Order: sequence, then structure tokens, then C-alpha cells
Amino acid sequence: MRWSWRIGKLAGINVYMHATFLLLILFILVAYWTEGHSLSLALSGVLFVLVIFGCIVLHELGHALTARRYGIQTRDIVLLPIGGVARLERMPEDPRQELRVALAGPAVNVLIAGALFLLLALLGRAPGWKEMEDVRWVGGNFLTKLMVTNLWLVGFNVLPAFPMDGGRVLRALLATRMEYTRATQAAAHVGQAMAFLFGLIGIILHDPFLLFIALFVWMGASDEAAMVQMRTSLGGIPVQRVMLTDFRTLTADDSLSSAVDHILAGWQQDFPVVFGDHVLGVLTREDLLRTLAQEGSNVPVRDAMRRDVPAVDSHDMLEKAVATLRGSNCRSIPVQHSGRLVGMLTLEHVGEFIMIQSALRQAHRAAHAHNSP
Repeated sequence: MRWSWRIGKLAGINVYMHATFLLLILFILVAYWTEGHSLSLALSGVLFVLVIFGCIVLHELGHALTARRYGIQTRDIVLLPIGGVARLERMPEDPRQELRVALAGPAVNVLIAGALFLLLALLGRAPGWKEMEDVRWVGGNFLTKLMVTNLWLVGFNVLPAFPMDGGRVLRALLATRMEYTRATQAAAHVGQAMAFLFGLIGIILHDPFLLFIALFVWMGASDEAAMVQMRTSLGGIPVQRVMLTDFRTLTADDSLSSAVDHILAGWQQDFPVVFGDHVLGVLTREDLLRTLAQEGSNVPVRDAMRRDVPAVDSHDMLEKAVATLRGSNCRSIPVQHSGRLVGMLTLEHVGEFIMIQSALRQAHRAAHAHNSP
């Protein structure tokens, strides 16, 4: 994910912090300073937020390790101001497996809260319901705040709305009784109804936080439904049916001016860099423009190209290849077969393919309805 920095690795999974996470730390610093005008109090607030996000990383690790049991790898875990995101390569197709993966995260927070309650009990400071309801967020007992926050995270995440875990739980339960795409659409509608309710309450109470959550939930529900619809459209289709076969290549010794000429003369924006049939990397439009601005057009392509761009095989299934493409942070990736470059796969072309397939299905259904008695 762009604007993210790697801060560590857990169970072989890279953990990143998004740049916007720093805004949350700054906000907490200001809020705590305003409350008590104490540097130590402000720093304790930042420490509390960092510990909470440690709990969130463990929450996401619960999803990742459970998915690993079913042969699903996790690309990375990203910390955002709204929480964490474990970016799985895919979700399990078995609803029971998806249910376990979705519940694994909240289960981690339940275990953390339970462990903290036992620790407080051993210290003779176990909180009652009244104390947990009236917990002091500025100051107050650190362990009690941490326990209550983990319980709040459980409650928030089990709401039956995407992108929270509860939305995936609802989809998994529905998928045991109906087709997966229909289950996703139904769960997405429930999530959007909740988003509308959150937004309405936020407007009535003049609460910007509820409005933010409403927008977050609405977008998450829409994105999940669109993603599953795309997976359905791409299922069982090999890359060779969708890849571009009419494209230009560059060599590492070519100057950037050659790439500029190709861009101005045609449609292509990203270029595979080759040595014979072997792919060395990809020169993207962004890298080209940045290097042109910094060093001019006489720079060799090797100084501007990306060498870490993954490739897919022409016989791979399109769904898997699109996941690779999305994880590459590039618009285009090379397609190879037997080590030889045979095409390019782009998100734009995949989108065109999906629209064409959708139009053909509509035409087929219209013709079938017309011919039906």
C-alpha cells in the first residue's frame, strides 16, 4: 500500500504503518495536552494508542494465521487510523472456513480482555460493570482502559456490516443457504442499511465520528459487493483470453526518449523491459515522468524501471492473476509462458473485458426472454 512504511514482521507477515496513522498520534497528543496541559499525560495517551494498535495487529494476525491453515497467505498487515487491515490473497470459498477466519480476529480481542481482567483480579483491582461504563479515558487505570477498549473492538467488529468481521460472518452464514454472490449482495445491503442508520443518527446528534463510520461502512459494503461480482465474472477464465498481445517493449539500454516516443505515438503507458525473451522489469508511466523531471530524457531505461514487478503465466486463472496485479501497485504486469514474454495484463483491459462479458450476458438473457413462450 502506498504511503506506508514497514515497521516489522510477525509470523512471516510484513506489518506496515500508513502515513495517516501519524495524524492519529498527533490528534491524541493534542487532545491529552489540552485536557491536562501535561507532557507526561500526553505521552501516556500516545503510549495507550500504540498499545491498542498492538492489540489490533494481534487481531489481524488472528485472521492471517487462521487463513494460513486453509492455504491462504496474507500479503501484509497495514495500520490505519481506523484500525488494521490484513490483506489476504483471497477469502476461503468454503463458508465454514470463512466463518472461522472472520471470527478469529474478535476472538483474539476476547482473549486479551479476559487476560487483562484476570490480571486486574489478581491485583485486587477487577472493575465492575459501573466502573467499565464510566471508565476515564484521560488518566484512569491503564489496564482497565485497555480491557474495555478490547471489548469495544469486539463489539464494533461483530457488527453485521462490511468491511467489519461481522459482515463476513453474516455472508458466511447466508452462503450456507444461498449462492455466494447472492449472499454477498444480501450482506452488503444489510451493511448499507446500517451505514444509513449511523449517518442518520450522526446528523441528529451532530456527531462527525458517526458520520465518518457511516461513510466507511457504506464504502466497505459497496467495495466488497463489487469485488465478489468481479471474482464471479473472472472465474474459470485463463489469462491468455484477456491479456494484451499488441504491445511494445524496451531494452535496458534504451533511453527514456524512446519510451516518450512510444507513448506519444500510441496508447501504451507501461513498457516491459526485456533482454531477448527474458523480462528484466517494467517501466511505468509514473517512474518515467519522475525520472524525466529529475534527470531528463537521455537517462537509460535501466535507471528508471522497476525490477520487482511480478509476472503471471498465460495459463493462470484470471482471478488469481488479477489478485497478483492488484498487489503489485502497478497498472500492468508481464504475462509469460515457458519463460517467454507473451503479453501484458492491465487493470483497464480487465475492466473492459468484464463490461463486454456483462453486456453479452444481458443480450443473452434478453434473447432468451424474447424466445420464451
